[in-house]
Amino acid sequence: MIRLIGYFFGIGTVLFLMVAAGVAWYIGDISKDLPDYEVLNSYEPPVTTRVHSASGELMAEYARQRRLFLPIQAIPDRVKAAFLSAEDKNFYSHPGVDPVGLTRAVINNIRTGARQGASTITQQVAKNFLLTSDQTYERKIKEAILSFRIEQAYSKDRILELYLNEIFFGMNAYGIAGAALTYFNKSVNELSISETAYLAALPKAPANYHPFRHPERAIERRNWVVDRMVENGYVRAADGAEAKQEPLGVTPRKTGSYLFASEYFAEEVRRELIGRYGNDALYEGGLSVRTTLDPRLQVIARKALQKGLMNYDERRGFRGPVTRIDTSGDWGTPLSEIDPLRDVPEWKLAVVLSASDDAVEVGLRPGREVSGAVAEERPTGTILAEDMKWAFRVNLDGERARNVKKASEVLTPGDVVYVEPYDKDGTQGLRLRQPPKIQGALVAMDPHTGRVLAMVGGFSFAQSEFNRATQAERQPGSAFKPFVYAAALDNGYTPASVVLDAPIEIVSGGELWKPKNYGGGSAGPSTLRLGIERSRNLMTVRLAQDMGMNLVAEYAERFGVYDDMLPVLAMSLGSGETTVMRMASAYSVLANGGKQIKPSLIDRIQDRYGKTIFKHEERSCDACIATAWLSQEEPEVVDTREQVLDPMTAYQITSMMEGVVTRGTAAGKIKLDRPTAGKTGTTNEEKDAWFMGYTADLVAGVFIGFDNPTPMGRGSTGGALAAPVFNEFMQGALEGTRPADFRVPQGMKLIAINRKTGMQAFEGEGDVIMEAFKPGTGPSDVYSVIGLEEFATGDAITTISPQANQAVNNGVGGLY
Repeated sequence: MIRLIGYFFGIGTVLFLMVAAGVAWYIGDISKDLPDYEVLNSYEPPVTTRVHSASGELMAEYARQRRLFLPIQAIPDRVKAAFLSAEDKNFYSHPGVDPVGLTRAVINNIRTGARQGASTITQQVAKNFLLTSDQTYERKIKEAILSFRIEQAYSKDRILELYLNEIFFGMNAYGIAGAALTYFNKSVNELSISETAYLAALPKAPANYHPFRHPERAIERRNWVVDRMVENGYVRAADGAEAKQEPLGVTPRKTGSYLFASEYFAEEVRRELIGRYGNDALYEGGLSVRTTLDPRLQVIARKALQKGLMNYDERRGFRGPVTRIDTSGDWGTPLSEIDPLRDVPEWKLAVVLSASDDAVEVGLRPGREVSGAVAEERPTGTILAEDMKWAFRVNLDGERARNVKKASEVLTPGDVVYVEPYDKDGTQGLRLRQPPKIQGALVAMDPHTGRVLAMVGGFSFAQSEFNRATQAERQPGSAFKPFVYAAALDNGYTPASVVLDAPIEIVSGGELWKPKNYGGGSAGPSTLRLGIERSRNLMTVRLAQDMGMNLVAEYAERFGVYDDMLPVLAMSLGSGETTVMRMASAYSVLANGGKQIKPSLIDRIQDRYGKTIFKHEERSCDACIATAWLSQEEPEVVDTREQVLDPMTAYQITSMMEGVVTRGTAAGKIKLDRPTAGKTGTTNEEKDAWFMGYTADLVAGVFIGFDNPTPMGRGSTGGALAAPVFNEFMQGALEGTRPADFRVPQGMKLIAINRKTGMQAFEGEGDVIMEAFKPGTGPSDVYSVIGLEEFATGDAITTISPQANQAVNNGVGGLY
């Protein structure tokens, strides 16, 4: 018997050694092709790029995987405890594979026939980072081998850090920090026991525990995690019982733009980041972007532009409802399916339920719950006739505008419209609104740095994402004239130089061009100041002809209005196309004393490690880094920007444009408590309306027009449409700030002159103005008129270069 037992023992030993050798060979063979676990040293997961305003408020996030990396030291103990309880309670004691858990899983698999995983957190790290998700024994063996190696190479905290930052939680959220924001709009430090347990329940199968599709399963799984936390001693029993009674409380964080009214600005920043670094850097690089946006000014700019667009639109009457729905049954559901203008929260969609002569009863769009279900309540309201008076002028497509007298002639049951709730002196009501067809843009800029403080690219980003501040190429009309006059003042002319304002005809390539002043007529000999104040086209053409269009083109390109301007006379009247952003930048040069600037929407960009990779500020200050006071000179910021215009010329043109505001085409439209310079601009048939203006420290430009250039109607000039928007914005933007005068360059002389003749005024003479002159210049002693000799001889027809033929044929002349 003993020999038999020995015999079988020997056979068993041999078989065991053979199996062991086979396993060793198999493991060795598998190990040859294992990924290099040392790549975990250079772990750089896709991380969300975050864009902030100048004040630090979050504007937008961009990511393929919504993840924010958190070092293990920043993750609260409660969060760690929840995940250890849910996934691997022996994590800090096992060597990478949990023998107890593995044995339990094998027994359960044999007993039930179902597959139960027994992966530790280390094994999940190995799978997620280095292997596939194939459900095979070979993959599990590779996973176990890698887990042992990872445990030998890295600390437990490092492994847990990798796990908590990599795992997928559903709803495109990756990592614990991203999940906390996505599900609860909280940082990990703010999570409750219930919320932490729910997040720990998700990695096993996010789709199975979706908070809205499977709320019962989600709560059951969350409660199971809470029980494990209590069982493992991480949470007191009473706190666990209380946590299990709480609802899930999931409040998904919205995506896109987070800061009110910043959609156009954020989208422009997104395009710039892609242009600089590419899509992958934007959506995976974890950039931190600090923009130049001033949230307060942005809200003011949005309100001012929207008000101006609505004022124009409502004067043209009501164009009909947004759409129509059936109100015979439940009108709430079909109304809830119509998307409102998301970025105009002041307005609500409503459906007309009944209409009488003096009022309209409407049902307001019910809200949608986070789960997507339509709210049960069906709120209603009343639009009184006095709150829709503007709509009594009905202007339906294909019909001639007509005036009506009853509310029921404007709206009928089933019409879907926008309304705006109001509360005035305790009286609540609804005003009828309609999204305007007219569009526009507003840009506000710091003239000394080029920082764009506010930018609105249209009435509503939800209505149209096309940014009219940066993407729309429009004719600036007379808003371009200051650069013609600046070129003249920089090259021997003075504000008192006199140019003939009289009819002129120009022949080019056999075509006759006859520019005219707006409203017709002419004023005869007039000073440059009067020409710009009254926006005289005929004077501008003669002035440009006298000094040469090549010079005008050079200055236009120097200011950045155009890249390559065609040197033809029609261009002197603003017939070329440019953007509001370019014009605001060019006017900033006038406002800051002639220094070239680079308009910027971004102050600073940092990579995922906090290293600054872009900075808008290019000025240097070597002495600013001093660590102690050693009687040295005060630090001085060295300004290396190019001087593109004589500071004295900049002040002269600024002084002349102050006259535009006080006496000229914008008189009565701008009402600010400080010196303001600006210029109106209107193109042929009133297709484009502009106002560009500035105070000592703020530049703003406004454009209004249809996207498809269409006449806006007689009188729709820059002074009538754009200037009030500028005024509305500046009043709000400058509120509470100290008024400042424009800076007068040293050596500038102020001399009293006759506004009409440009000659020095005598004591007691009327119609006198103090005019700015550069050293060595002054009012002329002899009355001289540019263009008068040619006009007096009857040679009013001038031939210009054949290049102008194209401009004339394209109808770009005759702007005002």
